[in-house]
Amino acid sequence: MHEMSLAENVVSIVDAAAKAEGSTRVIAIWLEIGALSCVAPDALRFCFDAIARGTVAEGARIEIITVPGEGTCGSCAKSAIMTALYDLCPHCGQPGLQPNRGTEMRVKEIEIDSRPFQNCRNGP
Repeated sequence: MHEMSLAENVVSIVDAAAKAEGSTRVIAIWLEIGALSCVAPDALRFCFDAIARGTVAEGARIEIITVPGEGTCGSCAKSAIMTALYDLCPHCGQPGLQPNRGTEMRVKEIEIDSRPFQNCRNGP
């Protein structure tokens, strides 16, 4: 299950970003996941919840933005929407659509808790 290593990478990215901002808690994460990326969003969410325990990302809401697949035909050079990696070109019927969009996965946005950390031992 490659979603586990993807979740580890997301937690690492989010943890570094939150620490750079001085935050101790991440509220939400927006992920762009390509329709052709072979990433199962539900599996990724499950893995993320397990990996995020004990980190600044624990309990963070995951929002998935699906990036549609798109490719260029190697035979007729036209662009086409792709729903699978090995789609035939809808213009000429030939195989060989080369994806140019929809295979990626990236952290698009992170919402962090920007309230300052208060040390309870020093009073309010």
